[in-house]
Amino acid sequence: MPFSNRLVECQPGRGERYIALGPWNDVPSRGVLVSMTLQGEYEPSAAEWVRNQVAAYEASGGREANTVMDRPIVVITSRGHNSGKLRKNPVMRVEHDGVYAAVASMGGAPEHPEWFHNFTADPHVDLQDGPEPHEYVARIATEEEREQWWPRAVEAFPPYAEYEQKTDRRIPVFLLERA
Repeated sequence: MPFSNRLVECQPGRGERYIALGPWNDVPSRGVLVSMTLQGEYEPSAAEWVRNQVAAYEASGGREANTVMDRPIVVITSRGHNSGKLRKNPVMRVEHDGVYAAVASMGGAPEHPEWFHNFTADPHVDLQDGPEPHEYVARIATEEEREQWWPRAVEAFPPYAEYEQKTDRRIPVFLLERA
């Protein structure tokens, strides 16, 4: 994704302060303070597009960088299952009655995304859908719940149907409920 913003300041362990520079924000004093319920050192993604999208999303309070393939996303912060560091991922926005679903599709790859392992090791996450993150607890949907949530997920992001056909694994669906 073509974002020209950059992370200028980060204060891990006391909440995180991001000041991003980009086409919508070229004055550092207009940075946004993002409060977090999870505490610890933040390790940005190895994937540049993820780093850029998360920084732009958080810096703008969710007003910018809030879509992937023209579909809305949320940013989920989890604790790394190996490192213990905070990890952030843009995930397609699938919401119903205040509950969110996180679909561990990884584009139909044969393996789960890294955040799948983070969620199973420590289900306490922060989910940001707009200007402020909130604490949620993630759990894998039961088969009955998955049957209800999968059509919602495909409606929110139609490529999920194709991803399901591409892989031999049952794509996990996590439900995230406010803590």
